[in-house]
Amino acid sequence: MRRIVKKSVLPIYAAAGMWLIYCLFFPLYALWHFIVVIAATAITFAIFKKLCPDKVIEVEEPEAPEPEPELPPEVAALIAEGKLAMAEMDRLKNSIGNPDVKSKITQIMILSDKIVRHAENDVTDLTRIRKFLNYYLPTTIKLLNAYDRMYEQGIRGEHIGGTIQRIEDMLDTIIAAYEKQLDALFFNEALDIETDIEVLDTMLTREGLKSGGPGSTLQGS
Repeated sequence: MRRIVKKSVLPIYAAAGMWLIYCLFFPLYALWHFIVVIAATAITFAIFKKLCPDKVIEVEEPEAPEPEPELPPEVAALIAEGKLAMAEMDRLKNSIGNPDVKSKITQIMILSDKIVRHAENDVTDLTRIRKFLNYYLPTTIKLLNAYDRMYEQGIRGEHIGGTIQRIEDMLDTIIAAYEKQLDALFFNEALDIETDIEVLDTMLTREGLKSGGPGSTLQGS
């Protein structure tokens, strides 16, 4: 609990009012006039201070939020590397004028971020994610950089036009590959969940708690 002292403003207002009233009805040019008004103001302040004492309010201190667990250095490095890659892809997305390619880059960024951040939950996939960051993602960015340079030329010659088309087609392949990569990262977790489901299902059936299982009719009656 924390105590807060709330001071009343009434004594200040009363003292100011006393000074104003004295100035309106009494002279204020001799020294003793000032002495009188100062004394009257002080007395008024003291009286109202007595009548309106300070209030002490007890306030519950909010619980301090639990600190977020620190990531292992390897995972933190992966996340930082992934953020740099995301920043570069976002720059390319804003630079490229083709709306369809912009949309595909957005999909790639979402998938890439999910793949990298998977390391926060499962450190056993660090090797696979590191390979993704060291080859697949940089190569994708390299292709997008080449696309950006060629697209802004504004011509569709045999070489430029063919390369642009191949990169556009490759983006669909990249999206599909990244989706498979993300799905593969959840393999171990899916396997554990499947095992838990089978064990739970067996126990519910054995105890007659599963609909249609042995003893379920008897217990339900």
